[in-house]
Amino acid sequence: MKSFLKIAVVVLFAFGAIHASAQTNAATSFGPLSISLGPNNGAPDVDSGIKILFTLTLLSLAPSILLLMTCFTRVAIVLSFIRSALQLQGAPANQIIIGLSLFITYFVMAPVWERINADALAPYQAKQITSQVALDRASREISAFMLKQTRPKDVELFVSMAKLPPTKVEDLPLRVVIPSFIISELRTAFQMGFLIYVPFILIDIVVATVLMSMGMMMMPPATISMPLKLLLFVLVDGWTLVVQSLVRSFGM
Repeated sequence: MKSFLKIAVVVLFAFGAIHASAQTNAATSFGPLSISLGPNNGAPDVDSGIKILFTLTLLSLAPSILLLMTCFTRVAIVLSFIRSALQLQGAPANQIIIGLSLFITYFVMAPVWERINADALAPYQAKQITSQVALDRASREISAFMLKQTRPKDVELFVSMAKLPPTKVEDLPLRVVIPSFIISELRTAFQMGFLIYVPFILIDIVVATVLMSMGMMMMPPATISMPLKLLLFVLVDGWTLVVQSLVRSFGM
């Protein structure tokens, strides 16, 4: 997960660099240690506390922001649909679903993170480019991945709401690309979830019909259908098929 952490560092540092030009002259002392914010002369900046609060908020939200900009959303939703279709309440557990989603995300996003590391992070660590240039290069790589998975209809929706002038697709701002990508991922995930539900619904219908024809209307159909669903899912090697379909849906 080193690449994922490196991207987080670049994003967070770059956001900090954007606000670094707003200096303050506030100083805080902890015994022999003194921390000074900004130059020693000039009027104090009254919103230094707001900037610190913004930075801490960004640090706490960075993992969620990065996950929404990757394939994690689609993978987690599809795996949750599988558990619901099998009528299993706690198996697999949420921790297993989230963990598997994270590792699949790491596998799918590895080429993107490698390009970000080569084009943005490595030159920045070598002090060949500035933090702003590194952020722009990293944003372009992530944006290219998201646009590849986003429907043009969703992009046009947010472009029209943002009232942007005619702009090339690769030059669209992240405030347009990210929500378009999330909506497209939700739609794709629900489509895959529906296809997963279809064979299990057929099993429910067959079991309910057989029970009614036998006069066993008091027996819950789930009592018989759930073992049949598990048997079918195991026989067709369901987890392998689902993960393979998820990875291939991202063009890999």
